Amino acid sequence: MLLTVAVRSLLRNKRRTAVTLATVAVGTAALFLFRGFNTGLLNEYRNNAVHAHYGNGQINTAGYRDKVLAKPWEAWIENPQSVLESLLKIPGVEKVFPRVEFAALVSNGTRSLGSRGVGIDGRSESDFFYTINIVEGAALRDSADGIVLGRGLAHSLDVKVGSRVTLLSNTIHGTLNGADFDVVGIFHTGSRELDDAFFQIQLPEAQRLLDSSRVEKISVGLSHHNDWPRVEREIEEKISGLEATPFEILDKIYYQNSVDFLNAQYAIVRAIILFVVILGIFNTATSAILERTQEIGMLRANGESKKDILLLIGIEGGFAACLGAILGILSVVVLNSTLLRDGFFMPPGPGITRSFKTFIELQVGMALEAGALVLVAGVLGSLLAATKVLRTSISYALRQVG
Repeated sequence: MLLTVAVRSLLRNKRRTAVTLATVAVGTAALFLFRGFNTGLLNEYRNNAVHAHYGNGQINTAGYRDKVLAKPWEAWIENPQSVLESLLKIPGVEKVFPRVEFAALVSNGTRSLGSRGVGIDGRSESDFFYTINIVEGAALRDSADGIVLGRGLAHSLDVKVGSRVTLLSNTIHGTLNGADFDVVGIFHTGSRELDDAFFQIQLPEAQRLLDSSRVEKISVGLSHHNDWPRVEREIEEKISGLEATPFEILDKIYYQNSVDFLNAQYAIVRAIILFVVILGIFNTATSAILERTQEIGMLRANGESKKDILLLIGIEGGFAACLGAILGILSVVVLNSTLLRDGFFMPPGPGITRSFKTFIELQVGMALEAGALVLVAGVLGSLLAATKVLRTSISYALRQVG
């Protein structure tokens, strides 16, 4: 009965109801769309970090990342092949990438620059680390004496694909070692830290330069990123002496700080939108309830309690909020599948030197969250509007003309 009365009350003044629905729909759409935008942006950041440099996580010997070691190679991973085989037996681990990172001088014959290099398995990494963006030439793959340079580093050395460069590096024994390499590719990740100082060579060549058969770390590629907590736990339980670190920690400056910033931003925007929704519903509900003062007085005179009347008005506000939320969610879904279907380009973010394409990523949970928030806001706005009339006496209410 209360639901029937509530629907009739909403239909009594179609213009006012339409304003309420529009307020709720716009608020819901704004919440849903902004959350989808943040999710798409963060997923793009994550995709770039995972598939450009870190993988889903990284394996080191226990405590290696927390210590400053005079001879760090003594804490590198021994017998890397057996460790790789053990990692691949863990469910969810799809790829493993042994690596050695080291400092070196890169020379073009007339100019030498300090840089950091990484020895990799060129063939296995080429398919997984696809956001490294080879802008000239090709990825390392099977090129035994090839080197891939960051775009900033290549520009500083004034070298191109086909040029020959020399690497000079200290071995783990403190002696100087060097080798010549052919530039086979130039990459651009969008991260200035990587593009201006990094290069890649084959892992055996890096180990020969360093005179060590160990590897510093092993990057891990998972079937699904959400498997990381379980994989991390299994790695530390099944392979003694190793610890696993997720890419969020490795890339805290750019990715994790961006996550924290965007989540805080969303919380502020959400509070503003909900305040506007509550205020809008409060204003329209106040006008409607004041016009119904006599009707409310008759209900109370007929024995209806204040609690019953509040329930009736709350149902009206909740029904209008539900209908408005559905309209808002449907409008965002239609917008995302039409005008925003192909995504849009974002300007470079902090620490990034290139623009990138992002998409609005909508999820059912986001729709439910946005709908629930505006439902609460709608009910609250209606109840706040009702309190003024309910404080008046029955006799005064009956004398009012709507």
